[in-house]
Amino acid sequence: MSQKFQEIIDSERPVLIDFFATWCQPCKVQSSVLNTVKENIGEGARIIKVDVDQYPALAAQYGVRGVPTLAIFKNGEMLWKESGVHDVNTLTQLLQEYA
Repeated sequence: MSQKFQEIIDSERPVLIDFFATWCQPCKVQSSVLNTVKENIGEGARIIKVDVDQYPALAAQYGVRGVPTLAIFKNGEMLWKESGVHDVNTLTQLLQEYA
């Protein structure tokens, strides 16, 4: 996964990573928010979900200590990271800034 993950975040297009867990209720809320963000942003950015229980090493590598944690990468560099549930407008605006 880490090789594929590196290829994904090396993109020139911003990539929003949603670090989540299947048992996490706020993660489910965040997931529905991200569906709307994807509609708003279209091809301007990618949104990828990473299950922290399936990929604990990846979560640890990026300092994910709680879920949901969202991170935006571009050209392999982490530009933004924050834990908690975020609203559609904030995330759409962030991705448009980095696009």
